[in-house]
Amino acid sequence: MLCSIALTAQDEEISYLSGNFQNNTNFFMRDSVIGASNTPQYDYQFVGSETWLNLYYNRAGFDIGVRFDLYKNSNLPNPLNSRSFVGIGNAYLRKKVKKLDITVGHIYDQIGSGTIFRAFEERPLAIDNSLLGGRLIYDIGDNWQIKAFTGQQKGALDSEANRYPTTYQSIINGASVDGYWSPSDTSNLSIAPGFGIVNRTLDEQSMQLVRANISAGIPEDRFTPTYNTLAATFYNTLQYKKFSWFVEASYKTQEAVAVQESSVGYKNTDGTAIYTSLGYSTKGLGVTLQARRVDFFDWRTTPNETLNRGLITFMAPLSRANTYRLTARYNAAPQFLGEQGVLLDVTYSPSRKKSYSLTLNAIDNLDGETLYREGQIEAMFKGKRSKWKSTSGIQYQEYNQDLYEQKPGVPNVQSIVPFTEFIYRINRKNSFRVEAQYMFTEQDFGSWAFLLLEYNISPGWSFSVSDMYNSVPTKGREQKHFPTVFVGYNTGPHRFTLAYVKQVEGVVCTGGVCRFEPAFSGVRFSATSSF
Repeated sequence: MLCSIALTAQDEEISYLSGNFQNNTNFFMRDSVIGASNTPQYDYQFVGSETWLNLYYNRAGFDIGVRFDLYKNSNLPNPLNSRSFVGIGNAYLRKKVKKLDITVGHIYDQIGSGTIFRAFEERPLAIDNSLLGGRLIYDIGDNWQIKAFTGQQKGALDSEANRYPTTYQSIINGASVDGYWSPSDTSNLSIAPGFGIVNRTLDEQSMQLVRANISAGIPEDRFTPTYNTLAATFYNTLQYKKFSWFVEASYKTQEAVAVQESSVGYKNTDGTAIYTSLGYSTKGLGVTLQARRVDFFDWRTTPNETLNRGLITFMAPLSRANTYRLTARYNAAPQFLGEQGVLLDVTYSPSRKKSYSLTLNAIDNLDGETLYREGQIEAMFKGKRSKWKSTSGIQYQEYNQDLYEQKPGVPNVQSIVPFTEFIYRINRKNSFRVEAQYMFTEQDFGSWAFLLLEYNISPGWSFSVSDMYNSVPTKGREQKHFPTVFVGYNTGPHRFTLAYVKQVEGVVCTGGVCRFEPAFSGVRFSATSSF
């Protein structure tokens, strides 16, 4: 919910002020048995928090936004360390003058699906790679527009302790054209084509580091790096009756790409990325087929950054977004240096009370090595007047832990997870939910059992208790419980949650972005509000 305040001045122009607030606070309780130890928070700080306040103001067609960021002993930017800083995380001014849209400040935007450029925020993973600069968008008629921007990407939040991140010094320039065409307003056929191009110019400090690393390697691996790299993409969405087809092809010119196999730490190569999605939808049936091939498309503000830092490109994982605790334990993060894969989702609903779905997923590297496999069957049934709903299924996964979690020499995780969920609505105000899952695997930590019980009282209360139990651990590990006790309260635009949590280490994905998280032990409090 988002409310706004209207202010009327003497000249009768109306102003709008709105905003939202969010706070996360962690109380750390050391537990060396599960690996929640040996960080500043567990050893002596004990409390860490993050706070964000967004304010939006509109007057006479001007849009002004500002975000205040406050981090205190936070492990969000770097789970293995502590960060404390305060600053203005985002500020912009926007005005549309007839057909021209003008924005200056911190900009969030993307071209196509984001392969050659995406500036976005993913707060739960401490990602904020907004572009600090300027953008122009001009409407060419009703169905076409051209966009141009320039700026510098905001620095990574974990770049330096106790100092608010500045911007990367490399310059990013880009432009795109997007359109829409249909033979007529009543036609079943339409296309939405687009083209974009982005140039990145390395700053002198980044170039000096690249040159120093290259000169330190063996002669056979040395090359002359370039300051400027271009990336271009073409994309189109075709819709015809019940079919929808999106395709995007991207190319990046030759540059220094960080690799481990070279003595200089880089490979001088160009990059390509091709992605397509084909969908069909009719009454009771939905089919989606996705495919992608990526080859050396690690596109960053500087080749000296790693993990999620400095990324100009964005690629969503080519895998199902699972929601249950054990089916989502292993996630296939995109591999910018090389991957090829397909994802098929089929949903069949013979009635409002029955639904069946099938997922098949396969991802390999370009040499054919298995990265990820998933097969899942799920069925949903509803009772009379929707008093109850039951969802059950089974999942098979194969997961290359060596690659995704940088654990050299470990075998691929192979797991089978049966799962079930049951929701019962007692009356208009009360309901309860049960989740039960079991993971059969002989790799990583071994087999797991998970059980959750949740009770909801409308309009505001929610209570739950859950336990993730390492029932059959692998050799050298012990059986352990990872319980969670949760309470949440909603009142109007406000939400408060409090939870006692023990969490096993693993990969966490949010909004298509993944990162490895260590074990956690303690209490988590959160508060959000809109006004």
